[in-house]
Amino acid sequence: MKALVIGATGTLGRAVADALETTHQVVRASRGGPVTVDLEDPASLDALFAGLPDLDAVVCCAASGPLVDLASVTDEEILAGLQGKLLGQVALARRALHHLRDGGSITLTGGTFTAPLPGGTLGALINSALEGFVRNAAAELPRGLRINLVSPGWITETLQRLGMDPAGGTPVTEVARTYLSAVQGPAQGLTLRP
Repeated sequence: MKALVIGATGTLGRAVADALETTHQVVRASRGGPVTVDLEDPASLDALFAGLPDLDAVVCCAASGPLVDLASVTDEEILAGLQGKLLGQVALARRALHHLRDGGSITLTGGTFTAPLPGGTLGALINSALEGFVRNAAAELPRGLRINLVSPGWITETLQRLGMDPAGGTPVTEVARTYLSAVQGPAQGLTLRP
């Protein structure tokens, strides 16, 4: 299997690419190269797929959304948040379906808030939209293609890097296993949580 992992230089993307690489060929892409792509730049998505034939899986670990204060966030800041994590992943999925082999899979990244989070309103909007998109897109995909969303929640290593208590996080290796099950298993149109 040949898998493309976008965001492969980040904590999560690196762990997912490493886990896939034990049994599959992995192409690692990120804004920082050597294979470059930017979810906010449709032309970079087109160029990426033009140079990568015969893919079996596309995994996006690059998407993140900002925490914003609902009372002071501007329309422009909301649009910028939607562009990267939501619209960028939708654009990625739309292109991927034309470049995957029959039976291939697309795995996107959402988020999980177990309780309301200060500054999390935009993230909740984006994550809910991604869940709805994946659920419905699954019914429209041709050629046995599959699409799923992984909603990792807080990652232990990210909490540590931010100087926060890591007790509420999930180790990145465990989160990576959830991505593996989305790529290799039969799930279709689901939101998977570690």
